[in-house]
Amino acid sequence: MADSIRDHIDDDDKLELPAGNWNSPTSLSEALRMAEAILFASAEPVTEKALRERLPSGVDVTRLLGELQEIYSKRGINLRQVGGAWAFRTAADLAFLMNREAVQQKKLSRAALEVLAIIAYHQPVTRAELEDIRGVETSKGTLDVLMETGWIKFRGRRRTPGRPITYGTTASFLDHFGLQEVRDLPGVDELRGAGLLSTRMPTNFAIPIPVNDPDELTEDEDPLTDIDLEELGLLTPRVEHD
Repeated sequence: MADSIRDHIDDDDKLELPAGNWNSPTSLSEALRMAEAILFASAEPVTEKALRERLPSGVDVTRLLGELQEIYSKRGINLRQVGGAWAFRTAADLAFLMNREAVQQKKLSRAALEVLAIIAYHQPVTRAELEDIRGVETSKGTLDVLMETGWIKFRGRRRTPGRPITYGTTASFLDHFGLQEVRDLPGVDELRGAGLLSTRMPTNFAIPIPVNDPDELTEDEDPLTDIDLEELGLLTPRVEHD
């Protein structure tokens, strides 16, 4: 693996680093090997910030990721950006090879798919807003199934009477559907071209374009407190001692 990287890099290309951290300058090929090792060993996508913290000071992480992405572009695995982080993933055209080993997942119900789509396009969204858009009541079981997939999450509380919980998508959602960010969700023309929208849709039908960062709260959301997390079953209740 290391030899293949060196084939793409000039040995004279050096990254000068502060003497306090390393005894000698680190070549670009060596820095690439370090970044490659970190990404390969990580069970979760790695952010550029995390890479900078683990690589020698002065290394151009953005350049390293670009070089690695190019090196792996024609290989069986590709380096892909997933919600602001980076990870190695099977090349899209070879995904069929993994089908025999993949665990067969239970298909989501139509209701779950509808709710997932609404959350993806309208996030942050509350349960009441979900039901208003769908026109029917949304069961807790449907939301629980989507939470179990790891594709949606509790975001915060809306600054409205009753302070309802808001929902949004996760990095796992982006990863599963091959999206870099929520703005990459398909628009009306793409959905119609894929045959996913009825040809009898109203001419003024529109799909919202998500603009909010799933990891950042909006101005009308408050962060979840420890008490909120306890009520939602995400935090072990504190035990009062005498």
